[in-house]
Amino acid sequence: MTPTTDHENPLKPGGQDEYGSPATKHHRVVVSRHGGPDVLQVVEEDIPEPQAGEVRVKVQAAGVSAFDLMHRRSRSLPGTPRVPFTLGLDIVGVADKLGEGVSALQPGQSVAGWTFAQNGGGYAEFICLPASDLVPVPMGLDPAEAVCLVVNYITAHGVMHRAAIVRSGESILVHGAAGGVGTALLDLGKLAGLEIFGTASEHNHDVVSAFGATPIDYHTDDFVERIYGLTGDGVDAVFDPIGGVRQVRRSYRALRKGGRLVWFGVTGISRRGMAPMVLTMLMRILLGLIPDGKRAPVAPDLRKHNTWYRETLTELLDSLAAGKLKPVVTERIPLLEAARAHELLERGGYAGKVVLVTGA
Repeated sequence: MTPTTDHENPLKPGGQDEYGSPATKHHRVVVSRHGGPDVLQVVEEDIPEPQAGEVRVKVQAAGVSAFDLMHRRSRSLPGTPRVPFTLGLDIVGVADKLGEGVSALQPGQSVAGWTFAQNGGGYAEFICLPASDLVPVPMGLDPAEAVCLVVNYITAHGVMHRAAIVRSGESILVHGAAGGVGTALLDLGKLAGLEIFGTASEHNHDVVSAFGATPIDYHTDDFVERIYGLTGDGVDAVFDPIGGVRQVRRSYRALRKGGRLVWFGVTGISRRGMAPMVLTMLMRILLGLIPDGKRAPVAPDLRKHNTWYRETLTELLDSLAAGKLKPVVTERIPLLEAARAHELLERGGYAGKVVLVTGA
């Protein structure tokens, strides 16, 4: 996909065209059909108008996730919209226009939010979202860093503090520790005073170590044996975004008595359809029935807790502004080159979060 040049793009920073007039068109990236990164296409269309209770946001940064890849590849996954549709679950931008009845925000204010109500849509220069899904962003924050908090850190906070309910001084094992949610877990775990172990490829061990965690090479080490060698009796909590029956069973073995396993993702099985996901769910249920003092709590459905989401995202943004958090942004890629961002995720080997950015 050939990037659009500034002259070809009618939008300039500030929502104006190349002649300084208010812009009427914008660009959006759509999944034209299910398949590889090449199915992502850029369309030009009228800028959307906010409905009552909505805010039109001029997007500055949009997150790219493994779930985006899964929905792009397959129509069989639950929640996948009909083509053509736009991906993107998290955005940071500027409130551009308020719909009727919106008073909590002001035009020109920096905001962050997720797009679950629209089932995606963040890969765009403008998007209309419910005001209730948007949170003010403190002045001076980097939009690419702030967008890491919207889904990745919220997810990490939910599984750590709502599902596992960790306490200072406990030990945890984070799988996929160099990924977007993985680094969020490392960052929040460090802030919570936890002893942290993280599985990652050797070339990402420096990233894991930078958060004060002990890296484990999942290519060469049996992580269960390694955990027992390092702790003697296992860890208090394991966070597993990978999935698969064998993976979840071994993660459970790495727990000490009283430990909690939280499985919350399928990055390791996403290419193989629904069957492995269902089997993983069944394994988690079975493990939770074993009377051995260990637990396998269900990861919270964050979409059902809007008040908690708003309060927690506000807290996280304040912590970022105070320098207490350090999100890892692996690369900032122009929105119109979204296919290149997906190619990067397909290859793997990176650390942190890939972010799409606009000229806004």
